[in-house]
Amino acid sequence: MKYINDFRNYKLSQRVIKEIEALTDNNITIMEVCGTHTMSICKNGIKELLPKNIRLISGPGCPVCVTPQSYIDASIELSKRKDVIITTFGDMINVPGSSSSLKTQRALGSEIKVVYSPLDSLKIARQNLDKEVVFLGVGFETTAPIIALSILKAKDENISNFSVFQCIKTMPNVMKKLVEDKEINIDGFLCPGHVSAIIGARAFEFLSSEFNIPCVVAGFEYNDIIYAIYMIANIIAKGESEIKNIYGRFVKYEGNEKAQHIISKIFTSSGSSWRGLGYIDGTGLELNEEYKNYDAKEKFNLNMVNLDIATGCICEEVLKGIKEPTDCKLFHRVCNPSNPVGACMVSQEGACGIYYKFRLDK
Repeated sequence: MKYINDFRNYKLSQRVIKEIEALTDNNITIMEVCGTHTMSICKNGIKELLPKNIRLISGPGCPVCVTPQSYIDASIELSKRKDVIITTFGDMINVPGSSSSLKTQRALGSEIKVVYSPLDSLKIARQNLDKEVVFLGVGFETTAPIIALSILKAKDENISNFSVFQCIKTMPNVMKKLVEDKEINIDGFLCPGHVSAIIGARAFEFLSSEFNIPCVVAGFEYNDIIYAIYMIANIIAKGESEIKNIYGRFVKYEGNEKAQHIISKIFTSSGSSWRGLGYIDGTGLELNEEYKNYDAKEKFNLNMVNLDIATGCICEEVLKGIKEPTDCKLFHRVCNPSNPVGACMVSQEGACGIYYKFRLDK
């Protein structure tokens, strides 16, 4: 309990913020690329506490939010099949498609079940041998190991009526893409804590060595985040560039090697399409040849079609950190968690949903 109290010691926060104020008057833009960091920043009012020259922006840290519209629409079409049971994490249910949503399809009679783990899907498959069970495999490196394990178990147990509609994203190369985008002008990264627990701090080292962008891997308590901001500002003030890991209680430099092993056993690196960012090489995973029988895209010959439908939502710009949710004319007035117009309002890790929950005008 003593250590938890240290991470939540507001007097310590005040001292660190004063040190940040004394470091530099230069404008510094820091991007966090983890929805849980965004949640903690908004919940604790960290933006309002920092000096005006320190600007925090949210990046593509929500896996549901960055899932492309074409995948959402294909999932909805798949759910209409009478011989298919869709299993999914809860956030995906409410994401609006071009003309419907999984929530709507479930109300219309489609079999769509929310699960806490893809392993639950295997139990559903065993109990429904006359149907195909398809798990919507959305996530970052954090969920990749358990999705890989479900595929491995399905093969070992010869469960042939289970497959994964795979849309896992990987983080390092998308961060490179953001650095190269001069419209954003990122000075430092608050690296994703959950992802780092799997792939390690080492995975982000290239950002400092190749692009001179200081990076800090931090936890999710408010003192974790405030001290990470101090470290980034301090590195910049000294004219240096490096990566620091202050989340050593969970993150190792080399990451979780067992988790990495099972990912590489089932998946291989591939390109991937991101909402708001387009197609980016080396930012996705696809099943290795040995496990292609569990690829729902091939099993059902799913057609991924991009439909450009104007809604007025600025989710794409929010995901790049160019705009904040409150810049959107739909925010709070039209778009809210009960009536999401864009994906960023749906997920607990989406910037719009987080800003809505902790908005100051309540």
